Amino acid sequence: MPGDGMAAFRAVVAGRVQGVGFRYSAMREARSLGIVGAVANLPDGSVEVFAEGDLLRLQRFLAWLHKGPPGAFVRDVDVSWAPPGGSYTRFDVEF
Repeated sequence: MPGDGMAAFRAVVAGRVQGVGFRYSAMREARSLGIVGAVANLPDGSVEVFAEGDLLRLQRFLAWLHKGPPGAFVRDVDVSWAPPGGSYTRFDVEF
């Protein structure tokens, strides 16, 4: 995990995470935290998340990703930290 300040991560969330409102709930959570990025379903049934922002807010968002919305069952979250790329201006659901 990076030091203080701004950071970014890519996470792949596995489990029962499609068909339970995971993407839209993640978007609402990220926007409420002031995080930018995107979330999308993957063909294997997992969900991919790109997130950039303040490290402490990202850690809160990552904790949320480990639980997900009601109805979801998160089995695993594979996270790769990186420096922020600055390519996002808000958090959106991608298709």
